[in-house]
Amino acid sequence: MPRFLRYLLPLALFLAMAALLYRGLSIDPRFVPSPLVGKPAPSFSLPQLENPQATVSNADFSGKVSLLNVWATWCVSCRAEHSVLMQLAATGAVPIYGLNYKDERPLALNWLQQFGDPYHVNAFDADGRVGINWGVYGTPETFLIDKRGVIRHKFTGPLTRDIVQRELLPLVQQLKAEQG
Repeated sequence: MPRFLRYLLPLALFLAMAALLYRGLSIDPRFVPSPLVGKPAPSFSLPQLENPQATVSNADFSGKVSLLNVWATWCVSCRAEHSVLMQLAATGAVPIYGLNYKDERPLALNWLQQFGDPYHVNAFDADGRVGINWGVYGTPETFLIDKRGVIRHKFTGPLTRDIVQRELLPLVQQLKAEQG
């Protein structure tokens, strides 16, 4: 092998790796594509957080535009998002369903008592299996579900007032205006 190739090959590999890493800097970490967008919400039935004898299921989303917010008491970002959810719930623009993820029931109930409860109802996913079926890899995550029970958008990370005003509410209005 000629001497210059011995130096050129590692340089070419380094430049290719540097180009890939540079490309990664332009990716928005809040946008994590979900294979579930455009598909029916995964079916589930879980006990309610507040009333373990009652259940919450994907059938609860049928016939109305809804949000499913995945949260946990151990999640620092969930605490930051909570006041935004409280404000959104107060508007009545869209019912918010909670999925309490890999948590302890007493801690979650105490959290809602302390900070307020923006949720129409909460599902209790103690072992995280339903969250896994929904493609959750962290909290908070919020899914926008249309009247037919199809996931139309996924928000990764905490919702902010800006995201709610610029993205979420216009999508909610659009979905409410759609037939069926």
